[in-house]
Amino acid sequence: MKTSGASSDLWPSLGIIGAGILWGLFWLPVRALGDLGLEGAWPGIVMYAGAALFLSPVLVVSWKTIRPIWKPLALSGLFTGAAFACYATSLLFTEVIRTILLFYLTPVWGTLLGIIFLGEKFTLSRAIALVSGLGGLLVVIGLGTEFPWPRNLGDWLALIAGMFWALGTMLLYRMGTVATLAQSLSFVCGALVVTGGALLLGGDIFGATPSPAQLVGAIPFGLLAALYVIPMLILTVWPATRLSPARVGILLMSEVVVGVGSAALLSGEPFGLREVIGTCLIAGAGIIEVLGQRSK
Repeated sequence: MKTSGASSDLWPSLGIIGAGILWGLFWLPVRALGDLGLEGAWPGIVMYAGAALFLSPVLVVSWKTIRPIWKPLALSGLFTGAAFACYATSLLFTEVIRTILLFYLTPVWGTLLGIIFLGEKFTLSRAIALVSGLGGLLVVIGLGTEFPWPRNLGDWLALIAGMFWALGTMLLYRMGTVATLAQSLSFVCGALVVTGGALLLGGDIFGATPSPAQLVGAIPFGLLAALYVIPMLILTVWPATRLSPARVGILLMSEVVVGVGSAALLSGEPFGLREVIGTCLIAGAGIIEVLGQRSK
């Protein structure tokens, strides 16, 4: 049974903000694996396989509790894993900033799903938070000079990732009582299945097949990257079982501040006054969301 007090939402809210910070730096291991010769979706395959390997004991230890609910668990893992797979792959097909911003149309999808399926009300505080967050995205992307419409495969993958994430977090929220580690395992397994399927069906569209030597050389770094991925997923999944999809999407916007800033510092992507204003609006959306809910 979920608790409903404002105080019960504080730690999950802080957790999802922390997850956003880790997600904001996630492009670094992805592109590092790309520099080792793994193109497109292949860095994801190595990381997901490593994370699944580290989390596999959970399946053995918790099988009795997982078995009765394996179908909804697998379904939520498929959607959140698909979001993870599309997001990670998009980082090698477009700029970091475009991946992050197009993904963060998520609060729109989350709010719609919450109203339709969870019976949530569209409150004034949530409306202000959405306007602030999406306004910040428009400012960063170039309001008045460029509309944030997908222009390449990476952009489309980022947009689709946001849709899948909203669906996946709604399923996580409705499940609620499932152990976080079990859900994290379903998360990476779903990402592994979706990425593997995309490579089988799409072929070189999602990256040329690496040589055996390239794969072997990437395994050690892939395992290290998996150790980064696991706490990131735990901090993402646990709050998602306790907060609504719209709130998860809004609070995860902390990723935008970290992702845009780190990309500007480390990869030379633009970060000027427009980006500062935009990220402040996005951060403000998270603050408004938390204060608006706690005031009830």
